[in-house]
Amino acid sequence: MSEIITAIDVGTTKICTLITELTATNELHLLGAHCARSKGLRRGVVVNIAAASEAIAESVEKAEEIAGVTIEPVHVGIVGGHISFENGVGVTSLPRNRPIGWPEVHRVLADAQSIAIPNDRDIIHVI
Repeated sequence: MSEIITAIDVGTTKICTLITELTATNELHLLGAHCARSKGLRRGVVVNIAAASEAIAESVEKAEEIAGVTIEPVHVGIVGGHISFENGVGVTSLPRNRPIGWPEVHRVLADAQSIAIPNDRDIIHVI
């Protein structure tokens, strides 16, 4: 069984979408790719969300057309001085003699996100 893996690189000058297929033998095959001229970004920061969304949509739609598939979900790469990493620690109690389940995982992730962050920052991902 194969899996579709999509990556979008959002940059100041271009937005590239790669659609690949991961095969049962762990080979990666390129199905489609497209790079669109970036809009709405300046020095890696979104300054016009509508223009940036339009450029991302163009890149994705053309890559989908080339690949002949509709994608979901995607992995998005973004960089810039406005991106920072913070460490948070999550702790939760675990029931005895029972495997760890999704409720415990969700509790520990929520606890890890409870770190204090400035008002002008948002948490976009938790590992």
